[in-house]
Amino acid sequence: MATQRTVRSYESELENVDHHILAMGGLVEDQLRNSIKALVDGDDDLARRVIAHDHVIDDHEREVDELVTRIIALRQPLAEDLRRVKTALKVAANLERMGDLAANISKRSLVIEDVSHVPQREALRRLGNAVHGMTVDVVDAFRDGNADLARRVWNQDEQIDEMYNSVFLAILADMISDPKLIAPGTHVHFVAKNIERIGDHATNIAEMVHYMIQGHLPGEDRPKASSVVTVDDGNATGQT
Repeated sequence: MATQRTVRSYESELENVDHHILAMGGLVEDQLRNSIKALVDGDDDLARRVIAHDHVIDDHEREVDELVTRIIALRQPLAEDLRRVKTALKVAANLERMGDLAANISKRSLVIEDVSHVPQREALRRLGNAVHGMTVDVVDAFRDGNADLARRVWNQDEQIDEMYNSVFLAILADMISDPKLIAPGTHVHFVAKNIERIGDHATNIAEMVHYMIQGHLPGEDRPKASSVVTVDDGNATGQT
């Protein structure tokens, strides 16, 4: 009888970890969608709400860290359970970073004075929608234990890179043709890069979900398009 209670308690702890991961995933989906909408629609109130809600994702990530630490210390999980808790820890870290990047997008949107001067707004919306779709799918893959869906997300990374490169070049062309667009164009370029980075984190999660289910990573190198530029908060260097 005691053994049955222990098993139920252990499974309850694992389910609690999953609960926090799925809550984080839903919040990140909302934050990304709202941050893009706030930018392209010039909705400063929505942008402020995105920034204000970022701490909720952080709180869930801390809960996952504490739960996983407790499970490893007290339960000493093996095989599939060990993969499950290791994956949860890494997924939570990636989701937390995705939330940070969505908040950064909203911070950028607040400093753009006139939304009509935002170059490539619709291209940004399309890029954001594509990455939002990846995010929804990879959270579903984690929830459902769907390795095929995780691999499909993983394979979308090259498409996102190509979309980002196209947006970057279009923004650059707009800035060259109209000097008034240099300031907003610079902010928008950082936004595009943040969206692309969110896609990278979604791809990381897809790899981890595949590992959790199959016991190994997808296998081959991640498909990547050549990047025309790498940005690190103000520093840009060419990359092939």
